[in-house]
Amino acid sequence: MSRNRTLFKGGSVLTLDAHTPNLATGDVLIEDDRIAAIAPSLPDGDAQVIDARGHIVMPGLVDAHHHMWLGVMRRMLPNVDDLFAYIDFVGETLGAHYRPQDMYLSTRLTAVAALESGITTVIDACHNARSPLHSDAALQALHDSGIRALHMVGAPMDTQADKAHLPGDLQRLAARWNHAGSRVQVGLFGQLDLAAWQVARQLDLRILTEFIGDLATLGPAFAAPGVLGPHNIFNHCTRVPEATWALLADAGVNITVNPRSDALFGFDDDRFAYQMAIDRGLSPALGIDLDTAFGSDLFGEMHALFGQQRAAMRYRRFRGETDVPAPITVDAVLQAATVNGARAAGWEDRIGTLRPGKQADLIMVRTSGAAVFPVNNAIATIVQAVERADVDTVMVAGQLRKRGGVLLGVDTTALAADIDASRDYLLRAGGQSLDLFTARA
Repeated sequence: MSRNRTLFKGGSVLTLDAHTPNLATGDVLIEDDRIAAIAPSLPDGDAQVIDARGHIVMPGLVDAHHHMWLGVMRRMLPNVDDLFAYIDFVGETLGAHYRPQDMYLSTRLTAVAALESGITTVIDACHNARSPLHSDAALQALHDSGIRALHMVGAPMDTQADKAHLPGDLQRLAARWNHAGSRVQVGLFGQLDLAAWQVARQLDLRILTEFIGDLATLGPAFAAPGVLGPHNIFNHCTRVPEATWALLADAGVNITVNPRSDALFGFDDDRFAYQMAIDRGLSPALGIDLDTAFGSDLFGEMHALFGQQRAAMRYRRFRGETDVPAPITVDAVLQAATVNGARAAGWEDRIGTLRPGKQADLIMVRTSGAAVFPVNNAIATIVQAVERADVDTVMVAGQLRKRGGVLLGVDTTALAADIDASRDYLLRAGGQSLDLFTARA
């Protein structure tokens, strides 16, 4: 049987896998959508050879929380610190006017930008599922982009939205998308709605909840057996009471944190949600959260996590606390951006590390830039030195999506024109205007 074979040859191989050693110099062979072999040297055979010398070959990054439908609103709210002002603008002012084509374009833009920056998987927190057509458009955009994604279907934030199709539409969507090995699948963005959770559990779906401790509480019903478990993803988890942390930890839920947006809104305190999760035996993953202030840059989140954890723990030591957790390491940061995100999505057996038999989701990062070489530590280089522009090659499920620093199969000129038209429509519909030099918040 003929196979599509690609050989990454002569790179530094960073597997992040407990069963597959790293290689200072090695080869990675891909057959169809799987990793076939990793070794110091492999024969070329009939494989397409990619020269990986001067590069680090590693698992693709996993963005564990991103509102991908906000792509058209990039940096419209760069200085916002009021959550409810943010919700009013993105939900009531612009989000209420989204058509299915706006959902498609914004989601596709975010997916393409993610791929360009080395992100091969996203947990898409979509709180603007205005109709079945809107959900279909978002999912089609994810499929068309070539990214791997878990699309979390959530009710719109605005008061005028019709939400009658939820959560019932989950059954239709799961039947279409949630097949074994599907690159794009669906889950529930359910907040604290136990009735919706029950629908999701009957369909064996992941459940996403955004959770800020002083804005929401978990009542006694959430402590009932089987309500919480590894099927849950809790995002933010800032200022969460000790008793609630104990409940989350005992249930083994997944935790995701967004270092830059949690700081932007002032959600977190010096207990630091990431550290609270770590202290309780959980393994938090990293998400980007917002395009309204940031964009598809998980390297920025890694930088922020490293700096914020060390600052928070140092402040606690200076304050005189004893038994303060140790400073974070670059190894832990990279785990949060790869392995932990794969686990949050429920795909740790498919992605997150490089191992023969796993899906071929990987990236190749240039180390020849003046800001990068010499590579004295591969993990530190990824976490502290490289940037999006250093991502040379991106592969998802064995398909090249970026090669030689160039996105493949994407007409960015046409996409930019479509995005501009979508943005202009939404601004007009929301009674807004574009000002290039004055920030809204």
